[in-house]
Amino acid sequence: MSRAARLASIVSPAVLPVLVIAIWEIVARKGLVSTFLLPSFSGVVVRLAQDIASGEILWSAAGTVMRLVVSYAIAAVLGVALGVMMARVRMVRWLLDPLVSIGFPAPKISFLPIFVLWFGVFDKPKIVIAIFACVFPIIAGTWAGTQAVDKYLVWSAEQLGTRPATMLWRIVLPAALPSVFTSLQVALPIAFIAVIVAEMLGGGGGLGGTMMEYTRLADPAGVFANLIAIGFLGFLAMKGLEWLRRRVLVWHEEVQRQGDVVS
Repeated sequence: MSRAARLASIVSPAVLPVLVIAIWEIVARKGLVSTFLLPSFSGVVVRLAQDIASGEILWSAAGTVMRLVVSYAIAAVLGVALGVMMARVRMVRWLLDPLVSIGFPAPKISFLPIFVLWFGVFDKPKIVIAIFACVFPIIAGTWAGTQAVDKYLVWSAEQLGTRPATMLWRIVLPAALPSVFTSLQVALPIAFIAVIVAEMLGGGGGLGGTMMEYTRLADPAGVFANLIAIGFLGFLAMKGLEWLRRRVLVWHEEVQRQGDVVS
């Protein structure tokens, strides 16, 4: 790839965000929209810097990140395990298929009042609702990826006397990893949304809870500052998972193809 093409690939993703920010700043400064409804972007950045300096937004972000990491890690382990079992064990598939089919499209956030009744009003219901929200895509993606493993590859390994445990760890799971990572990438923003919404509805701190507090105090700059922080954390989380995918699947043709394009 030429230097100009490489530079264009780096700059082009930033064009739309920069354009949106410029329009936002112009609209706010020209008074086309009330500053109460839309404070200027520069004013929001100043407020964000002040909240970072005071540590207030860092403390809120730490609470959100803790809930996200715990819920997402539990959902990932549980979802991958159940997805593999559904693909490999007929009885498990027979038991869980109806639950997954019903639970996948269900509006998960509607279960938050029930989880508050069961687990209280602190961190537990927020973590549980995030697990409940994002575990179904992981189960479905892992199930589909495990079922799609080349049957001739499995048969060949069986004919060579490969044990079931070795078959799972050395053949089935590596072949299913691209689908597993895709399901994890789909589930991550769902978990993030569930945590933020649970914080907004249930309070108890975090970026979502702080946004609602600023809304009640009629502090639009604070609301938008937390909104930018949420977007930045979501961006970092998705890029981190993309990086992990490339590192784990370095042997896969998908990653090697990307490497050829970049080079």
